[in-house]
Amino acid sequence: MSVVVTPKILLPIPSIDKEKWAVIACDQFTSEPEYWNKLKLYVDNQASTYHLILPEAYLDDEIKHKIGRVNYNMDLYLKNHLFEEHEGFILVERQTPYVERRLGLVVAIDLDCYEYETGKKGKIAATEKTVPERIPPRVTIRENAPIELPHVLVLVDDKDELIIKNLYKNRKKYKKVYDFKLNMNGGHVKGYEINDTKPIIEAIEKLPNDLNLIVGDGNHSLASAKVCWENIKKNLSEEEKNTHPARYALVEMISLYDEGLTFEPIHRVLFNVDMSIIKILENRLQGNGNLDIYFNDQNYKLKVPENPFLAIKEIQEIIDEFLEKNKYVEIDFVHGIDSLKKIVKNNHDCVGITMPALEREMLLPYIRENGVLPRKSFSLGEAEEKRYYLEGKKIL
Repeated sequence: MSVVVTPKILLPIPSIDKEKWAVIACDQFTSEPEYWNKLKLYVDNQASTYHLILPEAYLDDEIKHKIGRVNYNMDLYLKNHLFEEHEGFILVERQTPYVERRLGLVVAIDLDCYEYETGKKGKIAATEKTVPERIPPRVTIRENAPIELPHVLVLVDDKDELIIKNLYKNRKKYKKVYDFKLNMNGGHVKGYEINDTKPIIEAIEKLPNDLNLIVGDGNHSLASAKVCWENIKKNLSEEEKNTHPARYALVEMISLYDEGLTFEPIHRVLFNVDMSIIKILENRLQGNGNLDIYFNDQNYKLKVPENPFLAIKEIQEIIDEFLEKNKYVEIDFVHGIDSLKKIVKNNHDCVGITMPALEREMLLPYIRENGVLPRKSFSLGEAEEKRYYLEGKKIL
């Protein structure tokens, strides 16, 4: 079985307002509920993926009821025939507020080829260490869901960019299935349906290394899909395992070297803290690199290793140790320096720690040699550039 397979993709029927249909990944703006409140008012009661997801900003608020509502809405949308099915891949052309063009390809990957646990190797690998307590809520959402909506971005080691870029050069040959402006400053997106998928799958299989696909965004969501599949397949025959839709997860595949793909740092925010965490970081870190820390109205400079992989590892180890000793302290991960400053300004006893950006050329060699990075080591673009829920796939 190939690591990539051809899915039957669900798209909203033409009569649906796609600007209200597509919404950003649920793990964005978690400390900025005003974003989601504004989006909710905009979407209102129109058909939208907003009603088919659970934003993490609301995870602590009546979660069981909200999950039940999400699954109910999925069933309702299917029964009311709000989807149409397309067998093939979808070539995605995304414009964001920061880049003119980012190219991707919506495909299905075989979860039996994916590994996220430390020490296990697969043809598809996680890039960051998963946090065990973050998986069960996502499993609870997925295990009774009839469909999945992907925000996972998988990076392919296509150094010559022959696979996706060549498809884009020939885009006029393909049927355009969507073309619209994304809400909430998300930019613009176009999609082209590709039915002849066999040559693409063969090109991916011929890539030279054992590990050519890594998860750039959505590590925990894909890990949850893997957990659900492992639970399902225990009761299946070998034949059923090959055809069950839950075995295959819908993702957007992007070349690691795509010009529109930017690697941004993910900053840390600690709540219910004082100057002590800053002093600890200052005493334990050293190097020729510089990072900023924000606390109240003050800006502090922090000396760190120049190697960004090492700096992130050491900072996160110190933070994890501090969290273990101080149970009342809470952490969040923030995209964008402006959002970081805003959160620190609006919250008393809050420390914002900036993080360094990684270099894409170093990423795959590091993963192949060392395994996963610390959690939340990098972001593919700013928050507004994250994948919007648009396509779907049946998993029951």
